[in-house]
Amino acid sequence: MKQLLRILLAAVGILAVVAVAAVVYVTTFLDPEDFKPRLTEVVEEQTGLNLSLDGALNWSFYPRIGMSVEKARAWLPEQSTDNPAFASIDRAEVSVAFAPLLRGEIAVDGLTLDGMRLNLKRNQEGEGNWETLLDRLAKDSEQAERVLAPASAGPHAEAGSLNVVLNIANVQMRNANIYYQDAQVGDLWLLEKLNITGSNVNPLRSFPLKATFALKRYKSPNAATLEREPDFTSDVTLDTRMKLALADQRFVLENAQLATRNRFVSQGEPQQIDFSAAELSARLESKQLSITDGTINATLRHADNWDGGLALNLAFGLDSDWGAQAAELKALELSGPNGLRVQGNLTLSKLLAAPQYQGQLTVSSFNLRPWLARAGIALTTRHEDALSDVALTSPVEGDLQQVALPNLSLVVDDTTLTGELSAALDGSALAFDLEGDTLNLDRYLPADEALAQASRGFFRKALADDADGLLPQAWLSTLTLDAALRLETFILSGLTFDAPTLTLEGSEGEHRLSAFESGFYGGELSATGRLDSRETPMAWAFQPRVVNVDVAPLVEAFSEDTSPIRGQLNVDGELTTRGNAREVLVRQLNGELDAALNNGAILDINISKEMCEMAATFEGESTRRDWHSDTRFDRFDATLVFRDGIVESDDLLITLPGIDVRGEGAFDLGSQRFDVLTNARVVNTADAACEVNPRLEKVALPMRCEGHVSDARSEWCRFDREAFQTNMSELLSDEVGRRVEDALEGSFERLDERLGEETTRELRDGLRRLFN
Repeated sequence: MKQLLRILLAAVGILAVVAVAAVVYVTTFLDPEDFKPRLTEVVEEQTGLNLSLDGALNWSFYPRIGMSVEKARAWLPEQSTDNPAFASIDRAEVSVAFAPLLRGEIAVDGLTLDGMRLNLKRNQEGEGNWETLLDRLAKDSEQAERVLAPASAGPHAEAGSLNVVLNIANVQMRNANIYYQDAQVGDLWLLEKLNITGSNVNPLRSFPLKATFALKRYKSPNAATLEREPDFTSDVTLDTRMKLALADQRFVLENAQLATRNRFVSQGEPQQIDFSAAELSARLESKQLSITDGTINATLRHADNWDGGLALNLAFGLDSDWGAQAAELKALELSGPNGLRVQGNLTLSKLLAAPQYQGQLTVSSFNLRPWLARAGIALTTRHEDALSDVALTSPVEGDLQQVALPNLSLVVDDTTLTGELSAALDGSALAFDLEGDTLNLDRYLPADEALAQASRGFFRKALADDADGLLPQAWLSTLTLDAALRLETFILSGLTFDAPTLTLEGSEGEHRLSAFESGFYGGELSATGRLDSRETPMAWAFQPRVVNVDVAPLVEAFSEDTSPIRGQLNVDGELTTRGNAREVLVRQLNGELDAALNNGAILDINISKEMCEMAATFEGESTRRDWHSDTRFDRFDATLVFRDGIVESDDLLITLPGIDVRGEGAFDLGSQRFDVLTNARVVNTADAACEVNPRLEKVALPMRCEGHVSDARSEWCRFDREAFQTNMSELLSDEVGRRVEDALEGSFERLDERLGEETTRELRDGLRRLFN
């Protein structure tokens, strides 16, 4: 800005000197055409520019004396005239009032510049082609400044034998075009149709100034020549009052009103951005810029996501020192719809070298949901008010590569998080260390009643297919991650985690769950894991560990029904999988888990009672003891083997006094179908529930459970009569030989008669309740 202003001021000064001298000399002694050589010499002496006057020189007498130049071009000293000119004009005119000349004064009455074209270029080394001109003007600017009557010299300044009064009645620049090409960036900027008007221009008082122009940007230097659409366009209007203090190299814009209408792509919605300020003051010599009561009003539009326009307002004050590369943004306040209000301040340093900033940021409580909708994120959260109360406060610091909130206090609905957070602005790094109170993630999960019917939606959500990737693999492959989170309580799908802690770290595409520990239903839950996003498909590995977790409240958290079992669950093992979609991850799941249930019991049914009564019935007797309502067992453990998404076990074991239950089966995680066969035997041990005939110890009571998890639990399991008949046949064959087999069917009929249909049904139903 300083450089451009100095060019304009010096050019005006030189043009005024040349014009005044030319008017006096030409009108007195010469034909205007005879003055061309002298005019080009003066321009070269003052600026070093090589001037070519292709059009005519004209002058006028009354009521004003003036001179006009047409078709003028100028080249830089190092430029060849075969190249496009550095600057050119279609027509320039300077006029002075006639009456003041009679009093020995020169009053510039008008200054007009038509069709100016300026070509600015910056090379690969960052050097601008205008810099040599500025250096030359800096050395020879004293004469121009004297002619422009600095404020320190008063309203008159000597110029030869005449007094020059700088009070230009009318200044006009029409249809100017400025081209700026940056070889370092590759961009081409065009400032087109620049029109500037000012009246009563003087160094002592503010004067009105208006300007309009169109600004365009092309990503390729040849795009404009090829008549391609620009990547960015802006129509700009400025209306202000300017005050010049040339001796101090200072100018002030009072009550500045700047309106812009912008398009960031050729088909994009127009964005209206307006700037206003009570005062904008620039001190060129000290390189200082200040803005008082600055305001930016924006009306942003998006055809797809925003109904109407998005109105934002930013109020601020600015003090900057470009020599020290420092600035301070004061009293920042951003406001918008849905209660948005952001306040703070920023101190910036190293502005030209490596900009850095620090300050304070406060976001008052506002509703985040409509803002996410404007970003194209459709929320269907289970809780309709989720994310409706969000606020934060923190110091802020960073640079052009990263931002940090070192003392963050974040409120999201009923959750408060404190700690520190930092992130790379390009998304390549994320770090946080946060702790908080209660986080109920169920509030923010998608609301889907159909999924919620089965285990409150948890398992089906986990097993449902997602066509899109669960995680952004491209981002994870480049992300550097260092994260820690500590909560008092965490709730997910109805499950409550007490005092969970989480630590994540990763780089170069390999991420690790270093630790996850939590109290969990009277026990402990922990896990470690690894994710390799460098591979395709991604590779996962995790080691879960469950210690003494109460099964009953855990089961009831998944279902509204009362848990059929109690005890302390223990699980340990390792699982691996590959992929980035739920269905693929399930189908690729492999590994092994050791599971055990200690101090357990099957509720509301006593298998010992059922088995003893069955044995007594076979012997023609009955039991006479009191039985507990539950089945308490000594052991309940199994080894779960995962093979490509199918869980298998061949060593399911349940032991209780006098009863031994063994089983095997499989569960397909993908189709959610299962098939399990168990065999219960009465054994005569020291702690047996009842005494039985040793022959009956060989008889296995088979129970088969099969079906789909969506089936009613009462339909899962049934007494396996065929397997029982096979077991009994084997037993009787050993006792009495093959002849007994012929009478076996009759024996079963007599057994039914002795047991009775009602007893048989109760036995079958009791065994079925074991698995319900």
